[in-house]
Amino acid sequence: MTPEKLAETVLAAARAVFAERGLDHSILPGVTTVERPRNPEHGDYASNLAMQVAKKAGANPRELATALAAALGSADGVAAVEVAGPGFLNIRLDAGAAGTLARTVVENGTKYGENTALIGERLNLEFVSANPTGPIHLGGVRWAAVGDALARLLKASGAQVTTEYYFNDAGSQIDRFAQSLLASAEDKPTPEDGYGGAYIAEIAQTVLAKRPDALESADPQEVFRVEGVELMFEQIKESLAQFGTTFDVYFNEKDLHDRGALDHALDRLRTQGQVFEADGATWLRTTEFGDDKDRVLRKSDGDWTYFAADCAYYLDKRERGADRVVIMLGADHHGYVGRMRAMAACFGDDPDQHLEILIGQMVNLLRDGQPLRMSKRAGTVVTMEDLVEAIGVDASRYALARYSSDSPIDIDINLWTSARNDNPVYYVQYVAARTASVSRNAADVGLNRQTAEFDPALLAHPKELDLLKQIGDFPGAVQAAAELREPHRVARYLETLAGVYHRFYDEPACRVLPQGDAPIDGGNVARLWLNDATRQVIVNGLGLLGVTAPERM
Repeated sequence: MTPEKLAETVLAAARAVFAERGLDHSILPGVTTVERPRNPEHGDYASNLAMQVAKKAGANPRELATALAAALGSADGVAAVEVAGPGFLNIRLDAGAAGTLARTVVENGTKYGENTALIGERLNLEFVSANPTGPIHLGGVRWAAVGDALARLLKASGAQVTTEYYFNDAGSQIDRFAQSLLASAEDKPTPEDGYGGAYIAEIAQTVLAKRPDALESADPQEVFRVEGVELMFEQIKESLAQFGTTFDVYFNEKDLHDRGALDHALDRLRTQGQVFEADGATWLRTTEFGDDKDRVLRKSDGDWTYFAADCAYYLDKRERGADRVVIMLGADHHGYVGRMRAMAACFGDDPDQHLEILIGQMVNLLRDGQPLRMSKRAGTVVTMEDLVEAIGVDASRYALARYSSDSPIDIDINLWTSARNDNPVYYVQYVAARTASVSRNAADVGLNRQTAEFDPALLAHPKELDLLKQIGDFPGAVQAAAELREPHRVARYLETLAGVYHRFYDEPACRVLPQGDAPIDGGNVARLWLNDATRQVIVNGLGLLGVTAPERM
């Protein structure tokens, strides 16, 4: 029995009690939850439903809990229910009900862990969005891992998600990029505030190979801008794809300008009454909604501001059907939050409902405890390629997703490349490989899940029950990670599951394979189901993080 199924059973018992007593059913919630008690001696699961609804029902919480316990105690799969404290229900499952979870997981396969908590929500999730002026640095690669994992979690929880990468291919940064390429092609020093590194020379030479006439053209800088941005764009997309991150939409800022989206946004803001003219410029009255100052949309010389493009882009996402615009930004963009929320309000939206901004913190790459500060290719920063070369894609994605994104992290190359249990990704992937190995070895001795009828009641050893409970927590971990935007919860869950499995594996009484000349019995079959269920959860959890679950290590 899954925790979700048990929660439904608790709610059904409550409805029966309310009907018997003539109480108002509308008091009861549409859904409820059960939790594992901190002290296993208190039972398998606990519910506080009686305390939640007693006051509204005009009942004593403990007395209502006693009635719920009586109704719940007769439910299939429930061995006993005890009332504790002011009205907690401590629930114990019978061994058969607990053990059936193993079959549920295996039969659901990759679907196990999915839920409907966010069904009906349409989200546009933008992340990474590095300017096409150089390789993706460590801050961007953190969002590549976290954002991609979050998208997978949101989809697993029922949301409709469009992932999006915004290319800022217009503005002064692109001009400096083009100037740097041109200077390299002409064998001149890098301009002040320009971009350095070997990649600039590489792109400049590629442009010359493609356009031998570039330096003799009417506008060489424009040639290097157009061709250079396209080449950098493709390199970034290729790097992300090799990292396992792709996007539904790659959006170019230049498109906003070319199709009049900024004028369209300005017109919409005018209809909301939030635009005014001052000092020859066009302004948005963002201070009405908590911003520290009003923002210029169009300067006195007629040029649009970056903020105007932000407004147009937000409106474009909303008009494409996004109920909520989720934007993941680096730590240096913390100051954007207030103005972006005010901007959404100026459009008539509710920032709490239609806009969500997540801020990520810095990442440091360490070797022997010392930070690596410079890329051989980029010249000034550590890049995605540097990280992947140092520890691999799986370890990179796991390490970046394992920690809360609002905390700075250090990635120690020595740790994340080690074959030790203190390497978190190794610890989890080892269980993926060990469970696969157990299944292979079982097949070699003629043991498979169909060798004998599965009897879930045979999974009654404390180590087996602990493993079943941990497996049962997976859907809740997925749902919480999606709702709280915290993929690291899945990683930490997997590490806990790995530890519980190791203790199960090391317990002589829980061996999957028959020992010596002993015949295969129902216990071996039941434990094989449990072993395979564990692997399925590891596969599903690592898949949500974009990490592989190897069959051999």
